[in-house]
Amino acid sequence: MIASVAAQPNSFFSFFEIMAILISLSAVFGWLNMRSFRLPVTIGLMVMSLSLSLALVLAGFIFPSVMEQAHAFLGTIDFDQTLLHGMLGFLLFAGALHINLEDLASQKWVISLLATIGVLVSTALIAVASWLLMGLVGIEMRFIYCLLFGALISPTDPIAVLSILKTLTVPKSLETKIAGESLFNDGVGVVVFLVIFGAAGLDSAHGGGEVSFASIVRLFTQEAIGGAALGLVLGYVGFLMLRAIDEYTVEILTTLAMVAGGYALADRIHVSGPIAMVVAGLLIGNHGRALAMSDTTREHLDLFWELIDEFLNAVLFVLIGLEVMVLTFSRHYLLAALLMIPLVLMARFLSVVLPVGLLSLRRTFTPHAVKILTWGGLRGGISVALALSIPRTLHGELIPEREVILVITYAIVVFSIVVQGLSISSLIERWNPTER
Repeated sequence: MIASVAAQPNSFFSFFEIMAILISLSAVFGWLNMRSFRLPVTIGLMVMSLSLSLALVLAGFIFPSVMEQAHAFLGTIDFDQTLLHGMLGFLLFAGALHINLEDLASQKWVISLLATIGVLVSTALIAVASWLLMGLVGIEMRFIYCLLFGALISPTDPIAVLSILKTLTVPKSLETKIAGESLFNDGVGVVVFLVIFGAAGLDSAHGGGEVSFASIVRLFTQEAIGGAALGLVLGYVGFLMLRAIDEYTVEILTTLAMVAGGYALADRIHVSGPIAMVVAGLLIGNHGRALAMSDTTREHLDLFWELIDEFLNAVLFVLIGLEVMVLTFSRHYLLAALLMIPLVLMARFLSVVLPVGLLSLRRTFTPHAVKILTWGGLRGGISVALALSIPRTLHGELIPEREVILVITYAIVVFSIVVQGLSISSLIERWNPTER
């Protein structure tokens, strides 16, 4: 659950050592942050792990063995597998567990349009912008990889968003819009990513490079609708099991098995695990909490999943900070990354304006809702994991676009979490949105 270790018999670090290092770093950084800086926990952890990474890079110029060991450590961790097929299910279930279904239903059209039309519009805008920009800065990048980049960077990250929302005082309707969008648009974004992944010939599991309208519809149905159906089944079966007993230790174990087993099953039958976990979490967090749990079970269940959420978030954001050491930096890459940050923000703004503009014909929004949804649309570990899932080679030839996509994605994620995450609270206070 914590780390997916490459199967290397001569690996420098064992699985236990990797877990020990990550947990120890998370604990030390968390203590230092609370003691000295008092930043939001996830932001503080990532800033300190970034600082450690930069210190190790500098030390590597004097003592090359330092960087060799750092690369050996990171080389044994498959980040995209660790997050997308390990941590993500637990984090999404924990996040959905505390979302009120009635609040979500009241914002269903906003959330649905942002999670679908918003993601598609943003993907297209970012693809065109990155293709034009790369030509201007002297980087060759095929348009299909610009689309791939647009797909992986467009969805807001539920892990980053929900962790930041915990530290803010936000009107309930606006909090529901931001949280609801982040929970669902990552599933849609992953489906879009898989379609483009297949079109680029990178994913033989989904038809290779043969992509048609029918195959896109089939993939969406299989992944998104299949994931929602699996989530409903898991949630209902879990609800029946919880209602049949009153022993909080077994009930907590049941929810844990529901997430671990359900996500593994989703992977096996090729449906969206993230969507399945969100749907199951909503069912257990609402109907399960109200109709199948005693007060004692509710209290212990909430404490357990809050601990799981905080622990995995801590490890994840430390990992994000450490991953900077595996990137290939160049002047052209850094220039492209700096220029893409405002372009991605502009694409986010336009992708929010369109759905909100359509709905504003029938309902009233606070004047600053678009600004807050734009600035509060944080990117995080999911974007980094998807970028890392792009293979290094195709048919024995290197994919040069992979490295530039990684650098730009990483820069946008760091900016999003640190700059946007730290400033969103003051912006909300300044604009003082009225709850709708």
